[in-house]
Amino acid sequence: MSLTLISFTAVSCYFLAGGLLWRRLTGKIRPQPGKLPPILLGFFATGLHAGLLYRNIFTTAGINFGFFHALSLLSWLIALLLLVSAVRKPVENLGIVVLPLAGVAIALEYFIPSVHLLPEDERHLEIHIFLSMIAYSMLSIAALQALLLAIQDQHLHNKHPGGFIRMLPPLQTMEALLFQMIGLGFVLQSLALISGLVYVEDIFAQHLTHKTILSILAWVVFAILLWGRWRFGWRGRIAIRWTLIGFMFLVLSYLGSKLVMEIVLGH
Repeated sequence: MSLTLISFTAVSCYFLAGGLLWRRLTGKIRPQPGKLPPILLGFFATGLHAGLLYRNIFTTAGINFGFFHALSLLSWLIALLLLVSAVRKPVENLGIVVLPLAGVAIALEYFIPSVHLLPEDERHLEIHIFLSMIAYSMLSIAALQALLLAIQDQHLHNKHPGGFIRMLPPLQTMEALLFQMIGLGFVLQSLALISGLVYVEDIFAQHLTHKTILSILAWVVFAILLWGRWRFGWRGRIAIRWTLIGFMFLVLSYLGSKLVMEIVLGH
């Protein structure tokens, strides 16, 4: 099967799965026996996506970690983590945003070439990079959960719990899921920072200073949020605000710095 056909099929499946989830959430369709569930369609798309990533990243010239390949890899990880979580937890509605975005990432990777080969002397950083991406992916899902929680909270405060809000789990369940995601993401981010101290010779080198500082700021924000939840029972809008602030630092630390270094400065 050609690269073009695989890419087109994966993008189509991602968008179709996201569309089916949206129609289910809004009550326009209901689960029917014999019909392919959106989650299985999403898993099929991630399988095709994995094949594309393997072909695009592991090249004969070395590991290509260009910006759009990295973006595609992150979107794949986020989609996969979400789909695996959705098997046992009521988080599949986040796929309305996550799955189409993964499709967009494939399209960007296909149409916009990006080359950034990982030097031979940096191959030992693969563990650090992997942990960082897993942590980023989990906290990305938490940020989307926080946005959905914000919409749900707003509707309930305005006493307009109709529409798709009625299809969501109770507010307490949504908050519990949010903090489970943040807790796991925080542990993974802690491991990523520790691995950075171990594997990176100078994490405060000139080209890494902004990334390191922003990553630490994100870690501090999530640490304060988890402490506030444990000590003071933080919830609702406070939890949503802190989650989105922490995620903003995380986006700037990785994708923001990578975008500036590779696309803007051409390094």
